[in-house]
Amino acid sequence: MTGKNTPDGLVVVDKPSGFTSHDVVAKMRGIAGTRRVGHAGTLDPMATGVLVLGVQKATKLLGHLALTEKEYVGTVRLGQNTVTDDAEGDITTTADASDITREAVDAAIEPLTGDIMQVPSKVSAIKIKGVRSYKRARDGEDFEIAARPVTVSSFTVHDAHHDTAADGTGVLDLVVSVVCSSGTYIRALARDLGAALGVGGHLTGLRRTRVGPYKLESARTLDQLQQELTVLPAGEAAAAAFPRWDIDAGRASRILNGVRLDMPDEYAAAGPVAVFGPGGRFLVLAEEQRGKAKSLAVFDTP
Repeated sequence: MTGKNTPDGLVVVDKPSGFTSHDVVAKMRGIAGTRRVGHAGTLDPMATGVLVLGVQKATKLLGHLALTEKEYVGTVRLGQNTVTDDAEGDITTTADASDITREAVDAAIEPLTGDIMQVPSKVSAIKIKGVRSYKRARDGEDFEIAARPVTVSSFTVHDAHHDTAADGTGVLDLVVSVVCSSGTYIRALARDLGAALGVGGHLTGLRRTRVGPYKLESARTLDQLQQELTVLPAGEAAAAAFPRWDIDAGRASRILNGVRLDMPDEYAAAGPVAVFGPGGRFLVLAEEQRGKAKSLAVFDTP
């Protein structure tokens, strides 16, 4: 398959552990036969699960999809801090977590739920004055990252059991699920939960099960995609992720020629809206601005 006949659309990948998001994009470029591939938000190398890729024109959807809600399942170990706030980093401190109760865990989770201010991990990809945080950390710089607002809609413990780590530390392992806004770091939640309980904590496993409307059930592994490239057409992808506005042929022609149409009041505060013309043609992604439809990305021709 070459880029000329690769359809525009999204590919929902079940990312394997050990791959960076860029590794997956590079692999998909080979599978799809096109350089026009991007991702809607990164997923740490250790993590597995839903990574949404855009192919061809659908790459224009990615920046808007990246802002949607995400859902995870993971495991947290209380009693150990690590350099990276996850299992990939060296252990920095330990504390006996044998006496930590489930009630104490639930109480400590409550302040980490809702609209909160979160400090990302120092080995995250956040840029500080143009330089990635993880590079500054690797270079041994002493720096701070400002807290940023995130929303944790739910942070639930499904199982908790005490264990003994390889170094003899009494630890408490939790199985958790999290529903959160874009930009939330699950390993930072693990770190902050451990800090609140006075024993430290880090993330030992993470699987993303949903990005916006795209769920793990519809994801395909790279091996499966190598055998059969499954692409969700751009129109279907947009209709699943954004409110839909259908317009007639006359207005379709005008909006594709750059005319800002009057936008119905129902879309005034909806954010991006997928605009469709006759026959289900996906025309543009638009948003309301002063009562008019401002095109964010164009997917069809006049």
